[in-house]
Amino acid sequence: MDGTPTVVSDVMTRRVVALRTGAAFKDIVRAMQEWRVSALPVLDAGGRVVGVVSEADLLPKEEYSEGDVGRYGQVQHLAEVHKADAVTAGELMSTPAVAVTPDATLACAARVMARRAVKRLPVVGPDGTLRGIVSRSDLLKVFLRDDEAIAEDVRDEVVARLFGTPAEAVRVDVRDGVVTLTGRVRETALVPLAARLARAVAGVVDVHCAFDGSPRRPDSDQDLADPQRPAPA
Repeated sequence: MDGTPTVVSDVMTRRVVALRTGAAFKDIVRAMQEWRVSALPVLDAGGRVVGVVSEADLLPKEEYSEGDVGRYGQVQHLAEVHKADAVTAGELMSTPAVAVTPDATLACAARVMARRAVKRLPVVGPDGTLRGIVSRSDLLKVFLRDDEAIAEDVRDEVVARLFGTPAEAVRVDVRDGVVTLTGRVRETALVPLAARLARAVAGVVDVHCAFDGSPRRPDSDQDLADPQRPAPA
């Protein structure tokens, strides 16, 4: 699987614009516009990620621009009211930052994004320093893999290891990322596992299994008596 993107460091963007905690409101907006991003990591003096400022963090400034939001609004939306008065990245940022490490799997990063409803994640090293940014579009790059490369990985990582059968016994076909496994295998109980492992191969969109069971050997019961044949005298 050489060259196959499997962890965050394989697909992340390494050139990243970041903010210091003292960055001014207008400078934050300007940076987002210039870099065409909806969120920016915020770093402390040591270069460690301490938070993230997103467009959602900036919007209260406009939402509550008319001033008095009323007592009910202050109670129900206290955090937003405070952000409406904020003027620096340190005051605006959401903290702690939701981040991943460079060695996190793509599946792990995708789960974090889905569960936290974010479009991108800062990538941090063991010391918390910024290493890059991974976005939803970065995670989708894996689905651009060539079909033959996917098929080769399925043969090597799934078929050969799971069934240990000759290459010609199980056929692996891949079209537009959809894997189809056909042929004859001895252990049909392993078929669900084969499908699950194949689906985990980078770039696989779906898996179809159409295996046959182990063939019955013609001579497997040659020593059994034929009930239609008279017993020898």
